[in-house]
Amino acid sequence: MQKNYTRKKKMEFMFNKRIRMVFLIAILATLICSSVYAQNTPRTIHVFVALCDNVHQGIVPVSKTLGNGDDPRNNLYWGALYGVKTFFRRSENWELISTIENPTSEIMERCIFKHQSGDVYLVADAYRGREIRKATDDFFQAAAGNNKEFISAEADNEQVSLGIGGNSELIAYVGHDGLMDFDLDNYPSSADNQSRQVIILACASRQFYCEPLENTGAKPLLLTTGLMAPEAYTLENAVEGWILNEGDEEIRLRAAEAYREYQKCGIRAAKNLFSTNCSN
Repeated sequence: MQKNYTRKKKMEFMFNKRIRMVFLIAILATLICSSVYAQNTPRTIHVFVALCDNVHQGIVPVSKTLGNGDDPRNNLYWGALYGVKTFFRRSENWELISTIENPTSEIMERCIFKHQSGDVYLVADAYRGREIRKATDDFFQAAAGNNKEFISAEADNEQVSLGIGGNSELIAYVGHDGLMDFDLDNYPSSADNQSRQVIILACASRQFYCEPLENTGAKPLLLTTGLMAPEAYTLENAVEGWILNEGDEEIRLRAAEAYREYQKCGIRAAKNLFSTNCSN
């Protein structure tokens, strides 16, 4: 009887030992896969661009060509010389790897750029001018960690998976400050504990965006303090600093230097135009 009992306990011990080994192997495999995934997952910047629109936005009118919110090719904030698509396409730091027309009914064009460093991608969406409210809401939703998506792109003959919306690390808005004209029905709160940063290139964005931005949990990287031209040279310079993991003040100076160069203004005025936090 004692012999059978001892044998039974030994078998139980061996079985439990195997279970522990299998469990340990599973944990190790998960950690290894997670590490590899983290190393292979590129950093993604998602840029929301509300096309300039003389008719549907409360802006000082520009020419009909630049201010046609249904014409991304010639739009001030997209296809014009300093628009996001044109400026990044001509930049030595970025390569346009994909252009997608009408990915949604509100978005007329999506461009995917790859940085020369190889592990950073920028996804820029051109929203119809009349859809500025939707562009603004989508920006806030992404900042809060909502609307998490993955899209596929081909780079160097390989497929890469890019996180957009709430899956992006850096989220930017470019265009007219729509919150000067309207309030959204709801402003989202943080959906998770992930850290995201935001750039808002619109007139006086610190004044109009900071309060609703606070609930999203996102950290401002670059805001504006007054009237300005939300053109792509400022965005590119700030993004370069972010890629290099520079500090807030360094990124602010980068933005100011770009703005001074293209707007032909003094560096002091340019620096005063940008802020990296919501404090006055």
